[in-house]
Amino acid sequence: MGILDSLQSLAGQVGQDSQTDQAKVAGGFIQALTQHPEGIQGILNSFNQNGLAEHIGAWSTGQNATATPDQVQQGLAGTGLIEKTAEHAGVSPQVVQAALTTVLPMVVQHFAPGGQAAPQSSLGGLATQFLSRFA
Repeated sequence: MGILDSLQSLAGQVGQDSQTDQAKVAGGFIQALTQHPEGIQGILNSFNQNGLAEHIGAWSTGQNATATPDQVQQGLAGTGLIEKTAEHAGVSPQVVQAALTTVLPMVVQHFAPGGQAAPQSSLGGLATQFLSRFA
């Protein structure tokens, strides 16, 4: 199963149900990440600098380490990604933090396998494909 299928399955969306908060956050996060100057590398750096390197290490190798909404906020502090995602998704930052506890591990595993960031251009293609599934 590819990342798009995983995100769509995670969001549990088909057809008119595609407007739930989880689907909005998944799409909004991919949009925010493609526009972020550091992309996926910014997430890796931020989590490492904010004391949550073990999460990145686990997620990048496919381990199912959980994070709380507070840990997501701590890990992404200073990146603006929570706020941008909330803006794109039309939901509150608290909803974003809760949804990212599930979305973020999948994104890191797919775009930073082994802790190495994939090219930023692959995120743009993913955003277009993901959003077109819900249009």
